[in-house]
Amino acid sequence: MSPALSRRRLLGGLAVLPVLAGPALARVPEICTENGLALRGIDAVAYWTEGRAVAGQPAYALMWRGATWLFGSPETMLAFEMNPAGYAPAYGGWCAFAMAHAQITPSAPTAFALWEGRLFLAASARVLAAWDTDRAALVAAADARWPVILG
Repeated sequence: MSPALSRRRLLGGLAVLPVLAGPALARVPEICTENGLALRGIDAVAYWTEGRAVAGQPAYALMWRGATWLFGSPETMLAFEMNPAGYAPAYGGWCAFAMAHAQITPSAPTAFALWEGRLFLAASARVLAAWDTDRAALVAAADARWPVILG
């Protein structure tokens, strides 16, 4: 099986956009959102404080980088507000595995890993397992591609 076919099968039919050169890149939002919500409404700080995905509440919302971020408590909202870059997911919340392969794929906020002080998301638990097989190399590849994607 070809690597491209293998990646498509691994990503399970999710929307995958190849990274293109030129003006098309400007259309890729920095933050992966669904209906304007970052992390589909999951509290970004709770990954660190509770080790799991926790639903945020509309009462604890703030805007950052063009997206609405929800939090489970005023304490986690304040923590994010004081250090958003420290709590926000790598690659704007786009799938880390796809990013490493020069693709843009939305992530599932429940498929996450905390590694070397960063939050990484994947398109699914199966994709996260593939990412886990060679985290260092895939992160290096994704880190190199992310600035190019943002233009």
